[in-house]
Amino acid sequence: MPSVASSHLYTFLALTIVSTLLVFSFSSYASTVRTLPEIEQLRNILDHVAAKGNELLTLVTTTNSTVQTFVQLPTTIGYREYWIRIRNDTSNAWVEGALGKIGDGGTEYLVFFPKKVSTSGCYIGGYGPAILECYMNGSIPQLNLSSVGG
Repeated sequence: MPSVASSHLYTFLALTIVSTLLVFSFSSYASTVRTLPEIEQLRNILDHVAAKGNELLTLVTTTNSTVQTFVQLPTTIGYREYWIRIRNDTSNAWVEGALGKIGDGGTEYLVFFPKKVSTSGCYIGGYGPAILECYMNGSIPQLNLSSVGG
């Protein structure tokens, strides 16, 4: 009789472990399925900001003027915060962004500008529309990103 009771105990323990693994697997899968559209929306937002930036760069370099535009962006992506910033190094300029807070990790997506440009600025989702400002700084165009609220 004692061997039957221990057999039932081992079977119950094995079923518990398998059930736990299945629950965590399905939970992970559901999280991944939910995250993919959020990343795609972030890519679309970055593409949109980069396209507006390219429009301003073309206008400023041809007319030698100062241009400012407001870009309406969503407050959150899904239920998650996001951030965007424009940066440059000696050879390239780009728009980058990620889901979460700005200090949480690296960038998830980059969109490069085709022209040599000096850039600065950051936008955090939820602080009103983004402001893109472009002007000539000597012979190099300057592109700045900011938000209305900050």
